[in-house]
Amino acid sequence: MAKLSLRAVQKLTCKKRDAWWTVILVDPVATRMLIVMARFNFITPNRVTWAALFVGLGSAGFFLKGDMQSLIIGAALYHLSFILDCIDGKLARLKGNGTVFGGWLDYVFDRIRVLFCALALMGGQYLRNGDERFLLAALMVVFLDMLRYVDALQIYKMRMSMRTKIEKVTRERQEAERAAAAEGPAEPEAQQIRFMEDLLRENPEAEAELLKEQAGGAGHVVDLHAQFRHRFPWYLRVRQALLRSRIRPHLISGIEFQMFVFIVGPLIGQILLTTVISAVLLGIFELIIMYKFWLSTRDFTHVMAELAEPPSGAGSIAPHLHRGRHRRGVQGDPLSAPEFQAPPAYEDPGFQPYPEPYTSYGAPGRPSPDQQPTPAYQQMTQAYQQVRTQGYDQQAQGRPVYGAPGAMPPNHGYPGDREGVG
Repeated sequence: MAKLSLRAVQKLTCKKRDAWWTVILVDPVATRMLIVMARFNFITPNRVTWAALFVGLGSAGFFLKGDMQSLIIGAALYHLSFILDCIDGKLARLKGNGTVFGGWLDYVFDRIRVLFCALALMGGQYLRNGDERFLLAALMVVFLDMLRYVDALQIYKMRMSMRTKIEKVTRERQEAERAAAAEGPAEPEAQQIRFMEDLLRENPEAEAELLKEQAGGAGHVVDLHAQFRHRFPWYLRVRQALLRSRIRPHLISGIEFQMFVFIVGPLIGQILLTTVISAVLLGIFELIIMYKFWLSTRDFTHVMAELAEPPSGAGSIAPHLHRGRHRRGVQGDPLSAPEFQAPPAYEDPGFQPYPEPYTSYGAPGRPSPDQQPTPAYQQMTQAYQQVRTQGYDQQAQGRPVYGAPGAMPPNHGYPGDREGVG
């Protein structure tokens, strides 16, 4: 491998933002060790991970003895173990030979190291002093470490799930709009969607609104931390100040918690006090992260509600489909044509008109539309109109008409008519 300068190695391997303990006390040593270790091909990231585990177990052995000298040696070995744990990732980034299995191995070995060191440190103090509070402290350290990393993985999983759903719904909405507009397939740039957290990660010192304006032309910008920044506007200023030194705003994370318990506490001889203070600080920052994630889920719900709104006119009923016969005279309504209008209501709804004879054009005597009526047909029509007029006159005078087909005397009644039953 070609010889690289210290600045080049730092630029290639150090994260843009990291824990303040790593930035101040680990990276300056780890990058210099990496320059030497990278020259040897037999040194691989997985072997460095194994070495970090063995050194961590060695520190647990010294913690178990419980005396001050052993505690100092154990703290030094734990710090060396953490440096090696950082080097394996840097070596993988430098040589490009990282694997998925290596990432899993690093995570599992970290949990094993914390478990053994917590039991050894607190167990050694219990055996030495007989104070049962150290046993409770051991359980608290293991539980908080497990909670911290499980919660971090779950929050990361939920964030990726929210982003995936937003991208999917946005893509489906764009396809529906193109189909409604009868357009062809859009360009890949038109379907691009950007997230504000990615833009801020790429440009740590930039303002959110400025980034949104700049990226608005390239695609839709989704901000899942809008409510948090709105409620705590000073957070961006603190974040930008810390990121100038590559320090992330999460000041007390799992890394700082481990360093205080396994390094600071043994060195100053105040293991219980340091453990309790670091646990309280870790719990406070974890609650802040949970609160921030809760606000992010509300932003996600708001974004999904906006994306779920149908386009203008989509899903509406055409005007001629929801207008009934009672709505007449509407311009452009095909049902308002005269041939579709209902006949006017009779003055007496109970009156049954005489059936018109010869209801079909093919009946005897009735002419077709293109023929003149015969004298016999005209005479028959006049007789029918005369009888029909007499029926109207008799009904207006209050006298029933019995000659009409289907008419009944009142004393016969209809089925179910109680007044007509004798």
